[in-house]
Amino acid sequence: MSRLSGVWDGASGEARLLLDLCVQYLSKNLARYTADIKTLPPNIKDKLIKLMSIQGQITDSNISEVLHPAVESLDLRECDISDNALLQLYNCKQLKKINLNSCKENRLGITSEGVIALALSCPYLREASFKRCCNISDSGVLALALNCRFLQILNLGSCSGIMDASLQALGENCKFLHSVDFSSTQVTDDGVIALVNGMCSKNLKEIHMERCVNLTDVAVEAVLTCCPKIHIVLFHGCPLMTDRSRDVLEQLIISNKIKQVTWTVY
Repeated sequence: MSRLSGVWDGASGEARLLLDLCVQYLSKNLARYTADIKTLPPNIKDKLIKLMSIQGQITDSNISEVLHPAVESLDLRECDISDNALLQLYNCKQLKKINLNSCKENRLGITSEGVIALALSCPYLREASFKRCCNISDSGVLALALNCRFLQILNLGSCSGIMDASLQALGENCKFLHSVDFSSTQVTDDGVIALVNGMCSKNLKEIHMERCVNLTDVAVEAVLTCCPKIHIVLFHGCPLMTDRSRDVLEQLIISNKIKQVTWTVY
């Protein structure tokens, strides 16, 4: 298998098809070819990572075999991993995107300990998604805000331990943040105000804060007042919201400043 190294960049269509078949075979026989996989070039390892991720085959025990220092993206939504996998990213300094969203059940194995390790290892992270990683707390987000200053997209939806301190840290440190999801968290108006008055206020385009039981119309008004580029605001399922927010939004919709908005009036 090591003969695959370095020969595929200029390969013909038939050779590339053979490569794809080899990658599929490796993904199903990882343990058998561990030594050979370590010698593969980054472009082939990236194909292997993508295929294994789609099939949910990457685990805490094998992720180190497919990682390489130049990896830029990891989509681990379908994979059963924990903090242990994130602790193995210490050589992945170029990682720009990681997706740990859980589409159905809560992901319990990812905690602030793993997120802190991720933040310390991957300073160029642009996009991080942790939907339903319910054991992440403010300490993990604080580490991301302090160490990943290029962060642009952050999904903390249904991370029930997230509170105002997370939004305050993001506002104070993440200038390039333009999309953030903190739906179904414990944040209050104070947290939203701190976020939209922070250094990212001029770049924020999309905010998801649906099903936040502590938010009021004050949070919506703060977003609309402080974020000139905002065009997606989702706040349905917030029981303290009233017609006051809807009236302000309707004016913005008429003026074509808002492209997507959802809300629930109780």
